[in-house]
Amino acid sequence: MTDLVVSNAAQLATPTEHDALEVIPDGAVAIDDGVVVATGPTDEITRAYPPENAANSIDATGQTILPGFVDPHTHAVFGGTRADEFTAKLEGASYQEILEDGGGILRTVRSTREASRDQLVENLVAQLDVMLAHGTTTAEVKSGYGLDVETELKLLEAIATADERHPIDVVPTFMGAHAVPEGLTADDYVDRVVEEQLPAVAAADLAEFCDVFCEAGVFSVAQSRRVLEAGQEAGLAAKVHAEEFERLGGSQLAASLGATSADHLLQATDDDIAALGEAGVTPVLLPGTAFSLGAEYADAAAFEAADVPVAIATDFNPNCYSQSMEFAIDLACNGMRMRPAAAIRSATRTAAAAIDRTDGTGTLCEGAPGDLVVANVDDYQHLPYNFGVSTVRTVVKGGEVVHRE
Repeated sequence: MTDLVVSNAAQLATPTEHDALEVIPDGAVAIDDGVVVATGPTDEITRAYPPENAANSIDATGQTILPGFVDPHTHAVFGGTRADEFTAKLEGASYQEILEDGGGILRTVRSTREASRDQLVENLVAQLDVMLAHGTTTAEVKSGYGLDVETELKLLEAIATADERHPIDVVPTFMGAHAVPEGLTADDYVDRVVEEQLPAVAAADLAEFCDVFCEAGVFSVAQSRRVLEAGQEAGLAAKVHAEEFERLGGSQLAASLGATSADHLLQATDDDIAALGEAGVTPVLLPGTAFSLGAEYADAAAFEAADVPVAIATDFNPNCYSQSMEFAIDLACNGMRMRPAAAIRSATRTAAAAIDRTDGTGTLCEGAPGDLVVANVDDYQHLPYNFGVSTVRTVVKGGEVVHRE
């Protein structure tokens, strides 16, 4: 008996190896044992996999079937709020000025250190609930609001617990090098990350990736390299926050280390883009960050011209408070001028590459995980066209309905 058949969709749209999106009118998908076993026209799929013989079935008449969204860059586990800083930003305060006044990351660090592990789990699960309602079925979550061994481990433990409790697949990243704690120099703190935090994280087996904020006034290229190389020696793949406010060289660092991804990239040059492409590093663009900061968007067209596929992500954090990959797709189209097919691919298949998911995650190809979204639109292009609202009605994870509007 098939686990699930979704049929009669106005469209089934999935990225493939060669196409941004393959669009199947009157589409259907069959899922068995948690994986996709067939996609195609409804009459073909329902003959081979009759819905009445399936454990569950969904009539998607007038709707569009898409892969579950993959969010490859979030800072979704933290304590406290910084809603008042939103007003300060609107009044002209820069990110760096807020940080220098004791706000920003360091304010969240103080709140996170005070929060219990259980509080952090509950906070994260609540955020994952919102992500799921907007179609996300896989999400990366970073630590980084602890900046000491005890709190970084507490954050990673909260991520692991939330992963066990929640339908979303949660991918853990250690980001002890997120900021420099008060009272330390960057060099002194890098010593602590390398000599104390990374060994503890590796021994606890709590992370897949090691990330660093390579940015002027935070961690230099040399300091970032030291952290990432130590992470690689500890078995953690590298990720880099690069070229967000200034072009410091984080992209070239990511390329030289064979990092999984380089993220932000608002200031990346053509040489940086070429280096990332040649090294097989997935660029991750974060249009919500530019939107929240009132900054210029990353130049998606430059990546397209260089034939370097990009991922997009929410960058959900206390300074960029959006859990919605639907909104990220909206901004990719309306802010970065990406075409809808390219933006959806960037939120699915390419986003999966940014977290080393090579099992078909982000697609509905045969053998891929049975993760999908049924959106209340009759054409995939309507998703970003109708910006500012959620069109997600049903979310399926591993062949099971985990959210229904």
